[in-house]
Amino acid sequence: MRPHPRLAAAALLPLLTGCTGPQSALDPQGPNAASLAWLIWTFTAVCGLVWLLVLLTVGIALWRRRASSGAADEPLRPESATERRKQGVVIGAVVATVLIIATLTLMSFVATRSLTASSGEPLTVRLRGYQWWWEVTYTADSPDRFVTAANEIRVPVGRPVRLELSSGDVIHSFWVPSLAGKQDMIPGRDNVLTFTAERPGSYRAQCAEFCGMQHARMALVVIAMAAPEFESWLDAQRQPAAEPADEEQEAGRQVATGKACAACHTIRGTRAAGTVGPDLTHVGSRQTIAAGTLPTTRGALGAWIADPQTVKPGNKMPMVPLSADELRAVSAYMAGLK
Repeated sequence: MRPHPRLAAAALLPLLTGCTGPQSALDPQGPNAASLAWLIWTFTAVCGLVWLLVLLTVGIALWRRRASSGAADEPLRPESATERRKQGVVIGAVVATVLIIATLTLMSFVATRSLTASSGEPLTVRLRGYQWWWEVTYTADSPDRFVTAANEIRVPVGRPVRLELSSGDVIHSFWVPSLAGKQDMIPGRDNVLTFTAERPGSYRAQCAEFCGMQHARMALVVIAMAAPEFESWLDAQRQPAAEPADEEQEAGRQVATGKACAACHTIRGTRAAGTVGPDLTHVGSRQTIAAGTLPTTRGALGAWIADPQTVKPGNKMPMVPLSADELRAVSAYMAGLK
């Protein structure tokens, strides 16, 4: 007996792994993130020192007040020398405060300038946020060589990356703490963020601006690769969808291109040419689906296709009625799109 789609999807929920990799502004893996981490530690040290000085001043004042409590019945006679000393302390504190704030502001300005500055020839990637997924487009010298993916960014190690940020609906904010600071994605306005990954690995990113009920499930992973490996991957991504390997995958292609899926998704090399949802040409090669909600396995693909609203309530993917055979076939086809 075939389990109810909602039960099948619910059974996968405890197994959600999401995007893996470091996600800490205090674990910098690139020069942009390192400058921000240095700024954080500097702010912490300066503010901590100011706090200690304030406590020390309050302690001295209380100690002196207690030492002079025996003369409480005597009339107050302000001494000019004491008053001048107190005035000097106050003026010094005001001047120190102004200098500290001005210095920290200047340091913050210099550090955050690196978020949009780059050297050399950067890799340009267009990142567009939607509720609740990411569209990733790798630009090239010719539009026919553009590559469109979703929910993960692959970059070469050591090469600056220029992200051109935009939003397709509400305000989002892109943040990959280990590589760069955060930058807002505002409808009708384009922003730019740059970073360089110094080491190979996977780095988790996240939408940092509340954008709706599934904001917490709008993750993205940045995968840093050696330059030759990245170029090979990019060339493979430019190819059309893989041909079905067997009859089951062929049946799945017929379902994917003949049902409502083709109205929302693109699968290059087939008649599916929708632009509402993510490009599925190489969906099987991605680490996760649904923006980090499920790992890319055949079972997870089947659960997502069967009932996306149970897995990620409120998303814009409708439930397309499929028979058990159709669901098995289309999940096999999607898993084979690598």
